[in-house]
Amino acid sequence: MKSYSESYAAAGVDVTAGYEAVRLMKEHVQRTNIPGCISGIGGFGGLFQLDLTDIKEPVLVSGTDGVGTKLKIAMLMDKHDTIGIDAVAMCVNDIICCGAKPLFFLDYIAIGKNVPEKVAEIVKGVAEGCVQSGCALIGGETAEHPGMMPDDEYDIAGYSTGVVDKSKILDPSTIKAGDAIIGIASSGVHSNGFSLVRKVFNVNEQNLKTFYPELGTSLGEALLAPTRIYVKPVLDVIAKLPVKGISHITGGGFFENIPRVLPDGISAKIDRSSYEVPAIFNIMQKEGNISEHDMYNTFNMGIGMMLVVDKADADKAVEILKSHGENAFVIGETVDGDDGVIFA
Repeated sequence: MKSYSESYAAAGVDVTAGYEAVRLMKEHVQRTNIPGCISGIGGFGGLFQLDLTDIKEPVLVSGTDGVGTKLKIAMLMDKHDTIGIDAVAMCVNDIICCGAKPLFFLDYIAIGKNVPEKVAEIVKGVAEGCVQSGCALIGGETAEHPGMMPDDEYDIAGYSTGVVDKSKILDPSTIKAGDAIIGIASSGVHSNGFSLVRKVFNVNEQNLKTFYPELGTSLGEALLAPTRIYVKPVLDVIAKLPVKGISHITGGGFFENIPRVLPDGISAKIDRSSYEVPAIFNIMQKEGNISEHDMYNTFNMGIGMMLVVDKADADKAVEILKSHGENAFVIGETVDGDDGVIFA
């Protein structure tokens, strides 16, 4: 006898829709298979076998996050195939700040009504994010929540685990005055500050279609650009150079995230002229009448990740990042003091 409950369906939960969603997403999940995967989706737990070759003291590093109110943009545009990239990015970009390599990822989707094709589109993005970061999608959960949210709304969160040899965990205490700060360009707003973004633009289905010449695209397409995943290029830098610290520029912008990686008595001096701030931020600042401080305290301002290296290694670090197709710049240096972030 097949699994089906008329009573549960009458209450708003169609278990057969869940089975169909799993069937549709399998081809996307299979793209993420890497050595270590020993189970497929559908089980009670995702299995992954660690390869500890050349790792003397393995340390597991985990991260979890969501996409926030950027989801509103995806819902208004009815475009769901990239938001999963954001979910992966927000987790794996954090993990590499310790020097760890992401191994696997699990997602959690809460949805008002399970439309299998829609869920499969969301998972397609998750799988793409996993491919970009070289980790496996080994499991997840789709939960139908009738009465908790409208039928056409959903939320997504994720969790990832990586591994690093204990002796290779990045040690920010080695950062000293005179070290170089390398900035890696973002793809746009990424996945933070969207409550302010939506307020500034009074976001609705119609104005997301507005074309901005400065952006070369519509507002909606610019805002929905997926968070850039820095795993492979950054891990390559770590493998070739002594990286002292890494900061993922997320909610809280420069002022919150850069000091998290600086030891006491050291501040970051950022040169505003070292790179060009993307047009989307200039438009937001003007239309929202937002102070420069608040812009740098909310958004990534065009820099999604920062690496601190010895000044002598700065050019080589930029070269490695550029060889991976990243736009990277020396955007400042560390200085003595407890001012956090200083702009020059």
